[in-house]
Parts: sequence; structure tokens; C-alpha cells
Amino acid sequence: QVQLVESGGGLVQAGGSLRLSCAASGRTLSSYLMGWFRQAPGKEREFVAAISWSTGSTYYADSVKGRFTISRDNAKNTGYLQMNSLKPEDTAVYYCNTKNTPALVTSPKSGYWGQGTQVTVSS
Repeated sequence: QVQLVESGGGLVQAGGSLRLSCAASGRTLSSYLMGWFRQAPGKEREFVAAISWSTGSTYYADSVKGRFTISRDNAKNTGYLQMNSLKPEDTAVYYCNTKNTPALVTSPKSGYWGQGTQVTVSS
């Protein structure tokens, strides 16, 4: 089992920044990717970004490229999502995800999940 705990969400004005953290524990050695997904009210959960724990390779959704940066600290088993130039359409619950199936990096239907953290961007 893997446990994930997110933190860092909150309310911010458009154009502002937030940094999300995801602390992983448990059988993290079996995990290959750490990712972030988000779900807005009435919408399906969607992929935001992911990073390989071992190589540091990153993946981003087109909607966040150039604004969001994913990173990880292997010594702390913690991943981060730095979100800059936030827009109202970024408002959602953000979920941390980890999985050991790279082919499913953007799939919202695999891996382990955290409880989510709310991000609200006001206009």
C-alpha cells in the first residue's frame, strides 16, 4: 500500500501562485511516477502533470505547460507542483497520484490517490 497526503491548496487571485506538496509513504519503492490530477465541479478528473521518481522526466498537460512545474525530492519522498500565473479555470480539487505503469501516466483510473486539496482562483 501507498499513502499520499497533499497540502498547499487555498484561495488565490488570478495571476497568483501556489505550491502543492504530496508526501508519500508506504511501498513507495514500487512506484514509478508521481503525478497530479484535478477535478472541477461537474467535470471528469483530468491529468495535470507527472514526474518520474527515478529519472526526473516530466509530463504536462497542454493547459498548464509554461505555468506549472512539477518536481520531487526523493530523500523526502515528496513531490511538488508549483503553480504560477493561475487562472480561474484552474479552480479544482487537486489530487496526488502515484503509479508504476508509465503507459498510463495520464490515466485518472490507475494508481494510488491522496485525499485531494482545494485550489480556488478568483477573478
